[in-house]
Amino acid sequence: MAPSKSAKKAKVFHPDSRKAAQLARTQLRKNKLSDAKSQKTRKSASQADVYGFFYHALPPEGVLSLQELHSLVRDAWLTRHDHGLEEERSARRKGRPKSTKEVKLEEIKLRESEEYRTGMEVLDLTHTANVELFRKWDQTEAAYVQMLRFIRITSTDPTVAVLSKPGRHPSLRQTDPAQSANENVANADNGNLMLT
Repeated sequence: MAPSKSAKKAKVFHPDSRKAAQLARTQLRKNKLSDAKSQKTRKSASQADVYGFFYHALPPEGVLSLQELHSLVRDAWLTRHDHGLEEERSARRKGRPKSTKEVKLEEIKLRESEEYRTGMEVLDLTHTANVELFRKWDQTEAAYVQMLRFIRITSTDPTVAVLSKPGRHPSLRQTDPAQSANENVANADNGNLMLT
């Protein structure tokens, strides 16, 4: 029986040859690119989850006040893992170490509360044009949300919000006189705008 034409022998290169080194570099690059791609999709999915939380917390009409935004972060966002933590604590027998899930939830809660204390960047849900654009979001594409306006809020001073990203969407670049009259804008030390 004659060997088939489709079955080709794989070429074997000497391990120290230039061709083997070239193939190794090519494979390494492919692995790096695939790792970077998977990391980017994971990050994008987690950002979409965060933005989805705020999307569903929006009132049907109108915008949130700064105090309502702080209460949303403090009472809903930071406490969303409390039920899972209580379940893990009650399931653990006395004298047993914490489960991996409980440790992860505690770390997430601690990290987010520290971020809120030092300055948390959230979508500006107090700006009318920004909220209207946010309502048009399809809840999957995180890149669309990156075009919107963001503010930085802290638990230490809940009356101040610092404009951290002015928004790249064309409709946000136009100044709304009613919105501008509603906000007292002053330059902060770091170049960002402070909204009080």
